[in-house]
Order: sequence, then C-alpha cells, then structure tokens
Amino acid sequence: MSKVPFVTKAQVEEIAKTYPTPFHIYDEKGIRENAARLKEAFSWNKGYKEFFAVKATPNPFLIDILRDYGCGCDCSSLTELMLSEAMGVTGENIMFSSNDTPAEEFAYAAKLGATINLDDITHIEFLEDILGRLPETMSCRYNPGGVFKISNSIMDNPGDAKYGFTTEQMFEGFRMLKEKGVKHFGIHAFLASNTVTNEYYPMLAKEMFELAVRLEKETGADIRFINLSGGIGVPYLPDQAENDILAIGEGVRKVFEEVLVPAGMGDVAIYTELGRFMMAPYGHLVTQAIHEKHTHKEYIGCDACAVNLMRPAMYGAYHHITVLGKEDLPCDCKYDVTGSLCENNDKFAIDRMLPRIDMGDYLVIHDTGAHGFAMGYNYNGKLKSAELLLKENGEVQLIRRAETPKDYFATFDCFDIYKKFDFQE
Repeated sequence: MSKVPFVTKAQVEEIAKTYPTPFHIYDEKGIRENAARLKEAFSWNKGYKEFFAVKATPNPFLIDILRDYGCGCDCSSLTELMLSEAMGVTGENIMFSSNDTPAEEFAYAAKLGATINLDDITHIEFLEDILGRLPETMSCRYNPGGVFKISNSIMDNPGDAKYGFTTEQMFEGFRMLKEKGVKHFGIHAFLASNTVTNEYYPMLAKEMFELAVRLEKETGADIRFINLSGGIGVPYLPDQAENDILAIGEGVRKVFEEVLVPAGMGDVAIYTELGRFMMAPYGHLVTQAIHEKHTHKEYIGCDACAVNLMRPAMYGAYHHITVLGKEDLPCDCKYDVTGSLCENNDKFAIDRMLPRIDMGDYLVIHDTGAHGFAMGYNYNGKLKSAELLLKENGEVQLIRRAETPKDYFATFDCFDIYKKFDFQE
C-alpha cells in the first residue's frame, strides 16, 4: 500500500504557526472509519466488545472517539485505571490485564468493578488476600508455550513470554476459582504481536475455542467470554498489504460456528484488545529538518528525537517518512534521519532513500498513532511534544500541550529550583 500523509505541507505550515514542531497529530476521520469497520466485522457476535489498549495511546480525547463505537478500555496500570475512571469508563467497560501486579492496583480495579484478567495462578490467592472475596466474574490469561506458527512461518514465541497460565494451570486455576466462589469465566490470550495476515485471529480463535470447550467440559466453568486480545498489526512498510478486518472477523465467525456452536457455547462473547490496529496509521509525528551533516554519511537532523518516537531506536522499527511538498520528486538521496539525543541509535531512518531535503522542510513520520507518544521519556532532559487532533471538519484541536521545563522539574520537591528560574505558566 502507498503511504500518503493525511496532512499537506500547507496545513502543517499553518499549524506550526500555533503549535511548533515537533508534534504528534491524529486523524479523526481515519480513526472513526476504522472503528466502524471493526464493529461491523464482529457484528455477528451479540456480545462483541473492543477494549482499546490504553497503553498504546493514552489520550482521553482519542479514547472518547472510540467510545462512540462501543469501545471500552483495556488497562494495565493504576494510572490507566484512573484515566478510565476520570472519563466515566468503569465496571464491565474496563478489562484489567496486568502482570507482576501491585496489591493496590488489583484493589483499585476491583473498586471500579473492572473485569480482572489474572496473569498467573499464584495471583488467585494473592487477589483473595487483598479483596477478602473474589469477584463473581474472573478471567485468566493463557500461554500455551512453544512457538505460534501460521503455515510454516513462526509468528511469535509464546514460550519465551513472561505472561500467562500454562495449559495445565488453566484447568487447575479454573477449579480453584470455582471453589472460591467465582461463577463466570473468561479466557484471554496474546500469542503474536503486530501480525500482518488475515489468518492470525482465526487460528488463535480456534486454539482458544477448543480450550474453552475442554475447560467447560472438565471443570464445569461457565465461560462467558473469550478475549482474543491484540496482535492484529499494521503495514509499517509501504509494500505490505494491510489486514482486512472484515475478512478477519468472518474467519473468526467460521471457527466460532465450527467449534463453539456445536458444543452449546454459541452465546459466548468475543472480546478484543486492539491498540496498534486502532490508532497507529492515524497518527503522524511531524518534525522539521534543522541541520545537515556531511561526514562519513549524509545526515539530516530533525527537531524531533527518540523521546518523541522510541520505536526505531528501541526495536530498529521501520517508519515511513514523507518530505512534505516533495512527494512527487525522485528519492535519489540517501540519508540517516536523526534526532539530537546523545545516543547513536537516535535515528528515525538509516540509509533511507528520500528526496533531497532542505533545511526547514517538514517531514511526516508515518504510523505513530500507537506506541509513539505513549513510549516517550525525558532522557537528556528532552521534553514531550504536543498532541493535536485533525478533526473531520478540518480544524485542529490541541489534545495535549507540550511539556515545559516546569513540568520536568515539578517532582524536585527536595530541591527548590523554582527560586533559580522564573517559570511561566
């Protein structure tokens, strides 16, 4: 697929007059259209619900857009629970999936009425000690171990992941939970990350549906939902084909009809916890070229850095780059596109063929709508950028202001730096 920015050079030049680069900007129209497609893809399942993975893009303005399509929140920490509560998302609209979880986070999730998805069999007694009595509905995260394959291709390695119950522990755990008063059950699994294939969800569903049938038969558990979690990816590379969510939904439906319906489990709800699929393509990091360097290689230095987008530095991840206003020019210049951190891996692209870049050019870094701003940090004392929303009517809304030095120093309670600097609000 081609990578076409949802903003033009003229739009960015106008936006930058009010909100200087770098900034993350999100496309409301794209987000809404994608959420509607997902809802349609699973409309065959009466209880279907998407719990948006808050960790991917923890911005209430964006999450509120998804709530228009019936989405809840998948939370994994205290602050994500707090954010959800502040938005009015509570009870069955929260799925709390965490690991190595502190007691106070379990307690807070229970107070909100969230569905708690346990990561380990030892957490059963841990949670009971915290709450005194377990909730009537509980979920357990499943990890079958080994590798997860589609055809002859290894998609991921669950056996090397720190998450979830083994197969044997699922049966033991369900029996323990029943003995402790749990009445309704869910199953959760995440076996591969960022898959770009329509086969992943149906294959995962088949494995989980077959497990559910066995669990109900052998433990007598009342299984109310099966959570396919995330894992549906996006085509970061321009030559990749994107997932067809309608085909994916249909594939899951067929397996549902083949496995669960004959077992008398046709009323089981299907849940998902998508993050990257919901947001990544609908976010850009917009940055400006401010330096060029001609040494052993050709470098373009931007006003953004890994603080704004960590994925290339952390994973070597590819993010497509468009030089605004030069979309139709030949890509005949080879650059490393860098940020200003004192880290040699602070590069958005290595040996990337791009049009000739002049100082002042605006660069759009694609597919940053998930795990972009959210993974930001403050190394080198760098400050996080603003987040903007390009609304359907063409207006631009500030949905998170840029950090200031005052924000950076706010936690130095034991060191009165405010006497040294006159921080402006």
